[in-house]
Amino acid sequence: MDVIITQEADKTMVVLNGRLDTTNADRFQQDIAPLMNMDKPDIEFDCTDMEYTSSQGLRLFLMLQKNVNARQGKMIMKNMKPQVKEIFDITGFSNIITII
Repeated sequence: MDVIITQEADKTMVVLNGRLDTTNADRFQQDIAPLMNMDKPDIEFDCTDMEYTSSQGLRLFLMLQKNVNARQGKMIMKNMKPQVKEIFDITGFSNIITII
């Protein structure tokens, strides 16, 4: 999984490309670690090129969402492919994380 993080004014943009699974979940956790220390984070994930997420990936998204909520921030995920959105729907994560 390739992760590109950029800052645009007060918003942090995260572009995801590839599969998030057990082989790269540790690397993804390292990539998003700086996002855990932001005050009032405003994070937008672009999932256009995200192919898949495993339960480990879901756990990391949930961990980040809880952290963002605790810091009175906002996190959204957009442009999800139907097969990825289905994973979030089936697991109930689409009720926890804002997906547009």
